[in-house]
Amino acid sequence: MKIGVLLSGCGVYDGAEIHEAVFSLLAIEEKGFVATCIGVNRDQHHVVNHISGTEMDEKRNMLTEAARIARGNITDISDLNLDDIDGLIIPGGFGSAKSLTSWAFDGPDGKIIKEVKNLILKLIACQKPIIALCVSPVVISKALEGSEFKANLTIGSNQEKSPYDIDGFKNGLEKTGVSVSMKTIKEINIDYENKIISAPCYMMEASILEIRNNIKQAVDAMAELI
Repeated sequence: MKIGVLLSGCGVYDGAEIHEAVFSLLAIEEKGFVATCIGVNRDQHHVVNHISGTEMDEKRNMLTEAARIARGNITDISDLNLDDIDGLIIPGGFGSAKSLTSWAFDGPDGKIIKEVKNLILKLIACQKPIIALCVSPVVISKALEGSEFKANLTIGSNQEKSPYDIDGFKNGLEKTGVSVSMKTIKEINIDYENKIISAPCYMMEASILEIRNNIKQAVDAMAELI
């Protein structure tokens, strides 16, 4: 089985969350599957200094940056055929909300990259499972908005500590037409009808081991759905 890993760049504040991306690749291989890293050949919204958190005066390409995580072995989403993968994982990181979509700036009224939307819709129509980690349920929700598919997702839980406004995300997701379940870092959410798995990961205050375990849970569930 081949599992796509859609990377929005390299680095939590402006691209893909590196821990979540690497643990996804590890969990895929542990199941005996093969990972296919996928990138988007567009400039990311902006570049952030990961020490200071300030914006830098430069441009970076999502595909080029994602290739750092993929060790150069990456496929442009425009060149990907649906038959190339049996499932998809979208790690979190601000790239999902800043570059794959404009959720970080426009909330639920934001836009999504066309190629990303099309890939997600085609996978769901073919009943190929998708995992959305951390903030990436916003990508799923924007892809499904206005479609025949009505998903159930998690963005974390308001019952445990989080560095983010879980209720705000919940309200935004619901505005796009999805239903939202509260899940902790020790849980995942499975939408069996659409074969969509979502896991809170760094939406919650969590250790690196808890992140690894949360992603392994998700990939184990994906294997069962496949």
